[in-house]
Amino acid sequence: MRTIGLTLSILIATLYIAQAQVSPMVTIKGGEYIPLYGSDSAKVKVASIKMDVYPVTNLQFLNFVKENPKWRRSNVKGLFADKNYLSTWQSDTILGVNLKKDTPITEVSWFAAKNYCECQNKRLPTIDEWEYAAMADEELPDARQKKTYNQFILSWYETPKTNKNKIGSTFKNYWGVYDLHGLVWEWTGDFNSVLISGESRKDVDKDSNLFCGTAAIGATDLMNYAAFMRYAFRGSIKANYAMRNLGFRCVKDITDEKL
Repeated sequence: MRTIGLTLSILIATLYIAQAQVSPMVTIKGGEYIPLYGSDSAKVKVASIKMDVYPVTNLQFLNFVKENPKWRRSNVKGLFADKNYLSTWQSDTILGVNLKKDTPITEVSWFAAKNYCECQNKRLPTIDEWEYAAMADEELPDARQKKTYNQFILSWYETPKTNKNKIGSTFKNYWGVYDLHGLVWEWTGDFNSVLISGESRKDVDKDSNLFCGTAAIGATDLMNYAAFMRYAFRGSIKANYAMRNLGFRCVKDITDEKL
Protein backbone atom coordinates (compact mmCIF):
# COMPACT_ATOMS: atom_id res chain seq x y z
CA MET A 1 0.00 0.00 0.00
CA ARG A 2 2.83 2.38 0.82
CA THR A 3 4.39 1.67 -2.57
CA ILE A 4 1.11 2.41 -4.34
CA GLY A 5 0.67 5.62 -2.33
CA LEU A 6 4.20 6.75 -3.14
CA THR A 7 3.75 5.99 -6.84
CA LEU A 8 0.47 7.92 -6.89
CA SER A 9 2.13 10.90 -5.21
CA ILE A 10 4.90 10.89 -7.81
CA LEU A 11 2.37 10.74 -10.65
CA ILE A 12 0.39 13.63 -9.19
CA ALA A 13 3.55 15.70 -8.76
CA THR A 14 4.65 14.91 -12.32
CA LEU A 15 1.23 15.89 -13.67
CA TYR A 16 1.32 19.15 -11.69
CA ILE A 17 4.73 20.06 -13.11
CA ALA A 18 3.61 19.22 -16.64
CA GLN A 19 0.50 21.36 -16.31
CA ALA A 20 2.50 24.22 -14.82
CA GLN A 21 4.88 24.08 -17.76
CA VAL A 22 2.13 24.37 -20.39
CA SER A 23 0.76 27.86 -20.98
CA PRO A 24 -2.73 28.30 -22.44
CA MET A 25 -2.72 30.10 -25.78
CA VAL A 26 -5.26 32.10 -27.78
CA THR A 27 -5.44 33.13 -31.40
CA ILE A 28 -4.53 36.67 -32.40
CA LYS A 29 -6.20 37.13 -35.78
CA GLY A 30 -3.85 38.87 -38.17
CA GLY A 31 -4.40 42.19 -39.86
CA GLU A 32 -2.70 45.50 -40.53
CA TYR A 33 -1.67 48.28 -38.21
CA ILE A 34 0.28 51.50 -38.27
CA PRO A 35 3.28 51.40 -35.91
CA LEU A 36 4.01 54.35 -33.66
CA TYR A 37 6.43 55.73 -36.24
CA GLY A 38 4.81 55.24 -39.63
CA SER A 39 2.13 56.55 -41.94
CA ASP A 40 -1.01 55.35 -43.68
CA SER A 41 1.15 54.29 -46.62
CA ALA A 42 3.39 52.23 -44.36
CA LYS A 43 0.92 49.90 -42.72
CA VAL A 44 2.43 46.69 -41.43
CA LYS A 45 0.78 43.34 -42.04
CA VAL A 46 0.77 40.96 -39.09
CA ALA A 47 -0.04 37.30 -39.64
CA SER A 48 -2.30 35.33 -37.32
CA ILE A 49 -0.47 33.73 -34.40
CA LYS A 50 -1.10 31.88 -31.18
CA MET A 51 0.00 33.83 -28.09
CA ASP A 52 0.44 32.80 -24.49
CA VAL A 53 -2.47 34.08 -22.40
CA TYR A 54 -0.09 34.94 -19.54
CA PRO A 55 3.58 35.85 -19.11
CA VAL A 56 5.90 32.97 -18.22
CA THR A 57 5.89 32.45 -14.44
CA ASN A 58 8.60 31.81 -11.87
CA LEU A 59 7.44 28.22 -11.50
CA GLN A 60 7.54 27.56 -15.24
CA PHE A 61 11.04 28.97 -15.55
CA LEU A 62 12.16 27.08 -12.46
CA ASN A 63 11.09 23.83 -14.09
CA PHE A 64 12.89 24.92 -17.25
CA VAL A 65 16.25 25.47 -15.55
CA LYS A 66 15.91 22.17 -13.71
CA GLU A 67 15.56 20.45 -17.07
CA ASN A 68 18.18 22.63 -18.79
CA PRO A 69 21.21 22.96 -16.48
CA LYS A 70 23.04 25.33 -18.85
CA TRP A 71 20.54 28.03 -17.86
CA ARG A 72 21.12 27.65 -14.12
CA ARG A 73 22.59 30.76 -12.52
CA SER A 74 25.94 29.12 -11.71
CA ASN A 75 26.35 27.73 -15.23
CA VAL A 76 25.20 30.50 -17.54
CA LYS A 77 27.96 32.32 -19.42
CA GLY A 78 28.31 36.10 -19.18
CA LEU A 79 27.90 36.36 -22.92
CA PHE A 80 24.33 35.11 -22.55
CA ALA A 81 23.31 36.71 -19.25
CA ASP A 82 24.73 39.45 -17.06
CA LYS A 83 25.34 39.26 -13.30
CA ASN A 84 21.70 40.15 -12.53
CA TYR A 85 20.47 36.88 -14.04
CA LEU A 86 18.15 35.22 -11.48
CA SER A 87 20.03 37.17 -8.81
CA THR A 88 17.14 37.08 -6.31
CA TRP A 89 16.90 33.27 -6.38
CA GLN A 90 18.27 31.47 -3.33
CA SER A 91 20.16 29.00 -5.51
CA ASP A 92 20.17 27.46 -8.97
CA THR A 93 16.92 25.61 -8.34
CA ILE A 94 15.29 27.44 -5.41
CA LEU A 95 13.26 30.61 -5.84
CA GLY A 96 13.92 33.63 -3.67
CA VAL A 97 12.00 33.84 -0.39
CA ASN A 98 9.97 36.78 -1.67
CA LEU A 99 9.22 35.24 -5.06
CA LYS A 100 5.89 33.55 -5.71
CA LYS A 101 5.41 30.73 -8.16
CA ASP A 102 2.53 32.44 -10.00
CA THR A 103 4.19 35.81 -10.61
CA PRO A 104 6.04 36.65 -13.85
CA ILE A 105 9.61 35.48 -14.22
CA THR A 106 12.04 38.39 -14.49
CA GLU A 107 15.82 38.75 -14.33
CA VAL A 108 16.16 36.63 -17.47
CA SER A 109 18.10 37.55 -20.57
CA TRP A 110 16.84 37.56 -24.15
CA PHE A 111 18.94 34.46 -24.82
CA ALA A 112 17.31 32.56 -21.95
CA ALA A 113 13.81 33.69 -22.90
CA LYS A 114 14.39 32.73 -26.53
CA ASN A 115 15.62 29.26 -25.63
CA TYR A 116 12.73 28.73 -23.21
CA CYS A 117 10.23 29.41 -25.99
CA GLU A 118 12.12 27.18 -28.41
CA CYS A 119 11.95 24.33 -25.91
CA GLN A 120 8.17 24.77 -25.93
CA ASN A 121 8.17 24.61 -29.77
CA LYS A 122 7.33 28.32 -29.73
CA ARG A 123 9.23 31.57 -30.16
CA LEU A 124 9.35 35.11 -28.86
CA PRO A 125 6.92 37.51 -30.59
CA THR A 126 8.22 40.15 -32.96
CA ILE A 127 7.83 43.81 -32.02
CA ASP A 128 5.00 44.14 -34.52
CA GLU A 129 3.19 41.05 -33.22
CA TRP A 130 3.49 42.23 -29.64
CA GLU A 131 2.41 45.80 -30.40
CA TYR A 132 -0.48 44.57 -32.55
CA ALA A 133 -1.82 42.33 -29.76
CA ALA A 134 -1.12 44.93 -27.07
CA MET A 135 -3.04 47.76 -28.72
CA ALA A 136 -6.29 46.03 -27.69
CA ASP A 137 -8.28 46.82 -24.57
CA GLU A 138 -11.20 44.78 -23.22
CA GLU A 139 -13.53 45.76 -26.06
CA LEU A 140 -11.55 46.90 -29.10
CA PRO A 141 -8.70 45.33 -31.08
CA ASP A 142 -7.21 48.84 -31.43
CA ALA A 143 -7.86 51.10 -28.45
CA ARG A 144 -4.90 53.41 -28.93
CA GLN A 145 -7.10 56.45 -29.49
CA LYS A 146 -8.92 55.95 -26.19
CA LYS A 147 -7.73 58.25 -23.45
CA THR A 148 -8.47 55.70 -20.73
CA TYR A 149 -6.36 53.06 -22.47
CA ASN A 150 -3.22 55.20 -22.54
CA GLN A 151 -3.84 56.53 -19.05
CA PHE A 152 -3.92 52.97 -17.70
CA ILE A 153 -0.58 52.14 -19.31
CA LEU A 154 1.10 55.34 -18.20
CA SER A 155 -0.16 54.91 -14.64
CA TRP A 156 1.39 51.43 -14.61
CA TYR A 157 4.77 52.82 -15.71
CA GLU A 158 4.65 55.04 -12.63
CA THR A 159 3.76 52.19 -10.23
CA PRO A 160 6.71 50.34 -8.63
CA LYS A 161 7.11 46.58 -8.11
CA THR A 162 4.19 45.44 -10.27
CA ASN A 163 6.32 42.42 -11.21
CA LYS A 164 5.35 40.99 -7.81
CA ASN A 165 1.68 40.78 -8.79
CA LYS A 166 0.34 37.38 -9.88
CA ILE A 167 -0.37 36.65 -13.53
CA GLY A 168 -3.92 37.41 -14.64
CA SER A 169 -4.26 40.36 -12.27
CA THR A 170 -4.76 42.86 -15.11
CA PHE A 171 -7.55 43.05 -17.67
CA LYS A 172 -8.34 40.38 -20.27
CA ASN A 173 -8.04 42.09 -23.63
CA TYR A 174 -10.07 41.72 -26.81
CA TRP A 175 -8.06 38.65 -27.87
CA GLY A 176 -8.21 36.96 -24.48
CA VAL A 177 -4.67 37.88 -23.42
CA TYR A 178 -3.80 39.12 -19.93
CA ASP A 179 -1.00 41.30 -18.58
CA LEU A 180 0.44 42.78 -21.77
CA HIS A 181 0.30 45.99 -19.76
CA GLY A 182 0.39 46.21 -16.01
CA LEU A 183 2.94 43.66 -14.74
CA VAL A 184 6.28 43.63 -16.56
CA TRP A 185 7.97 44.77 -19.75
CA GLU A 186 8.39 41.87 -22.17
CA TRP A 187 11.16 40.69 -24.46
CA THR A 188 10.49 40.50 -28.19
CA GLY A 189 12.46 38.44 -30.65
CA ASP A 190 13.65 41.46 -32.63
CA PHE A 191 13.80 44.02 -29.80
CA ASN A 192 17.10 45.43 -31.08
CA SER A 193 15.74 46.11 -34.57
CA VAL A 194 14.60 49.55 -33.41
CA LEU A 195 18.22 50.62 -33.64
CA ILE A 196 19.07 48.80 -36.86
CA SER A 197 16.55 49.67 -39.53
CA GLY A 198 12.87 49.65 -40.29
CA GLU A 199 13.14 47.14 -43.12
CA SER A 200 11.56 44.35 -41.07
CA ARG A 201 8.46 46.52 -40.74
CA LYS A 202 8.62 47.65 -44.39
CA ASP A 203 9.57 51.16 -43.35
CA VAL A 204 12.37 52.79 -45.30
CA ASP A 205 13.18 55.27 -42.54
CA LYS A 206 15.88 54.38 -40.02
CA ASP A 207 14.41 53.64 -36.62
CA SER A 208 17.30 55.50 -35.04
CA ASN A 209 15.09 58.52 -35.70
CA LEU A 210 13.10 57.36 -32.69
CA PHE A 211 15.73 58.91 -30.49
CA CYS A 212 16.32 62.15 -32.40
CA GLY A 213 14.86 65.46 -31.36
CA THR A 214 12.86 65.57 -34.59
CA ALA A 215 11.38 62.09 -34.11
CA ALA A 216 7.95 63.43 -33.17
CA ILE A 217 7.49 64.69 -36.72
CA GLY A 218 7.01 61.13 -37.92
CA ALA A 219 4.83 59.90 -35.08
CA THR A 220 1.39 58.62 -36.03
CA ASP A 221 0.03 59.63 -32.64
CA LEU A 222 1.82 62.50 -30.95
CA MET A 223 0.10 61.73 -27.65
CA ASN A 224 1.07 58.06 -27.58
CA TYR A 225 3.87 58.47 -25.06
CA ALA A 226 3.31 54.97 -23.72
CA ALA A 227 4.31 53.39 -27.02
CA PHE A 228 7.25 55.75 -27.37
CA MET A 229 8.51 54.66 -23.96
CA ARG A 230 8.37 51.01 -25.05
CA TYR A 231 10.36 51.73 -28.20
CA ALA A 232 12.89 53.76 -26.22
CA PHE A 233 13.21 51.01 -23.61
CA ARG A 234 13.80 48.33 -26.23
CA GLY A 235 16.47 50.48 -27.83
CA SER A 236 18.32 50.89 -24.54
CA ILE A 237 18.79 47.22 -23.60
CA LYS A 238 21.12 44.44 -24.69
CA ALA A 239 20.40 40.76 -25.18
CA ASN A 240 22.30 39.64 -22.09
CA TYR A 241 20.54 42.09 -19.75
CA ALA A 242 18.53 40.55 -16.90
CA MET A 243 16.24 43.10 -15.26
CA ARG A 244 13.73 42.90 -12.42
CA ASN A 245 10.92 44.45 -14.47
CA LEU A 246 11.53 42.53 -17.72
CA GLY A 247 9.87 39.18 -18.47
CA PHE A 248 8.45 37.47 -21.55
CA ARG A 249 5.79 35.29 -23.13
CA CYS A 250 5.85 33.05 -26.19
CA VAL A 251 3.93 32.82 -29.46
CA LYS A 252 3.42 30.19 -32.11
CA ASP A 253 2.93 30.50 -35.86
CA ILE A 254 -0.38 29.57 -37.48
CA THR A 255 -0.27 28.22 -41.01
CA ASP A 256 -4.03 28.41 -41.57
CA GLU A 257 -5.10 32.08 -41.53
CA LYS A 258 -8.72 30.99 -40.95
CA LEU A 259 -7.93 29.73 -37.43
